[in-house]
Amino acid sequence: MAHIAAQDGASAAGPGPRKPRAVKAKPKETAASRSATAAAAKGKAYPFTADAGRAANMRSNRRADTKPELALRAALHAKGYRYRKDFRLDLPLRRVRPDIAFTRRKVAVFVDGCFWHACPDHGSKPKNNDWYWSPKLARNVERDRGADEALTQAGWTVVRLWEHVPLTEAIDAVVAAVGRPRR
Repeated sequence: MAHIAAQDGASAAGPGPRKPRAVKAKPKETAASRSATAAAAKGKAYPFTADAGRAANMRSNRRADTKPELALRAALHAKGYRYRKDFRLDLPLRRVRPDIAFTRRKVAVFVDGCFWHACPDHGSKPKNNDWYWSPKLARNVERDRGADEALTQAGWTVVRLWEHVPLTEAIDAVVAAVGRPRR
């Protein structure tokens, strides 16, 4: 039998080593750059901080499972209460996500942070990017009032607690709204 030579440097067993192609390096996309790009596409201005530590601090803020919320949930659970956490309610007027929801008794509990919800006692006004933060915090307060109204019209009882309220007072407020735990 005659041996047939492979063309283009490939052996009879398979293709030979290939020359690596030049690949253009893409800039690494971060969550901040994605959200800034999305905001710019919607025509919204997005504030950028000059301080990397401040940016990391703001990115680490959580929407759910904050320390005051976790403490309240743990205390309520220890007392025998059962609830849904961060439960989405599709109401006729709007969609609402209470931090703690007692669905059978229709009680929605919100644990509001002093900064994000503009606490009259402890809420602070940012010094940097005031043009962005003042309207944003005002929209947060308006959204809270709209959620309260939607829940009330749907027959729910709303309990709003500030993060600085002592745990015993917070538990008492929730127990007063919910009643005795079911066993």
